[in-house]
Amino acid sequence: MATMGRYLAGPLLFLNLVSWCLDHFINGQTGHPSFGGNGATMFFLIFALLAGVVGIISKLAGASHIRAWRNDSLAAAATSALIAWALTALSFGLACKEIHVGGHRGWRLRVLEAFIIILTFTQLLYLLLLHAGLFNSRYGPGYRDTPYGGGGAAAAAAADPYKGGPTTGSVV
Repeated sequence: MATMGRYLAGPLLFLNLVSWCLDHFINGQTGHPSFGGNGATMFFLIFALLAGVVGIISKLAGASHIRAWRNDSLAAAATSALIAWALTALSFGLACKEIHVGGHRGWRLRVLEAFIIILTFTQLLYLLLLHAGLFNSRYGPGYRDTPYGGGGAAAAAAADPYKGGPTTGSVV
């Protein structure tokens, strides 16, 4: 378990370097008057659009999981929700940076900032609810359930060789 931190240190240091470079670039840049906002606006809009698209795909995977209610659909929904939340958290940070830098921002940009801030917390709640199904079958299928085909139908098919069950000594 101690080596887990060693393997995570490299990617986390790289992520920290990238966020520092982006923050440094935003602080040194002046907003272009034709674009509106400030230096963080362009990055905020790009990541807000990206987070929105990935979030929609995440919700489609969640709807598919509700329909199927199986372990594999739970894993797909939880993974896509985690990626969508990470992108939303990044755009949340850029929204906070944009508010901190200040300058004239139109009402549409302020509404988008507020929407992203609210969306970050609601998407975190969605992510936590999906991951609750990973640990307890009361909240979802869970990984501790019996494997697929472990019911009485599989045992009956295995006992009768003419219904597709395995037979010993047969050459295929």
